[in-house]
Amino acid sequence: MRNWLKIVPLLFILLTGCSDEENAGAKQVVQKESELAVSDTFTSGSYTMIGEKGKLGFIYDDATTFEAGEPNKYMWHLWGEESELDGPFKVIGHNQETNEEIVAFESSELGGPNNGADAHTPSSMQLPSKGRWELDAYVDGELFGTVVVEVE
Repeated sequence: MRNWLKIVPLLFILLTGCSDEENAGAKQVVQKESELAVSDTFTSGSYTMIGEKGKLGFIYDDATTFEAGEPNKYMWHLWGEESELDGPFKVIGHNQETNEEIVAFESSELGGPNNGADAHTPSSMQLPSKGRWELDAYVDGELFGTVVVEVE
């Protein structure tokens, strides 16, 4: 009986250790660069866009800049294989200074080719506060790309 009492604490320690290892993996957080620069602009078709040329962007000019709390229309454009561009589209905004996070836009699907891109979708977005915002674009739940904008 005494041997059994010696084994119980050892089993408890082993089981607790295994449990902590499993939970440790679940608690890992992916860190982004602390300060991302505002995305570059590029031309596609007859439009100036902001984002990553040949990957992701939206029409961006003096009429479509971001002002805190003001909604505006933005036409998103995506380049890629048909299989990459199939599924719902979602944009999550993250303010780099305040860590505020919002769902900026959601659509159940992307439209076809437009302005030289393989897919597109019109959107209305409103970012609630000033600062530098990361706009993470997801297609079918997978991160497709990020556009960084400055909100006045």
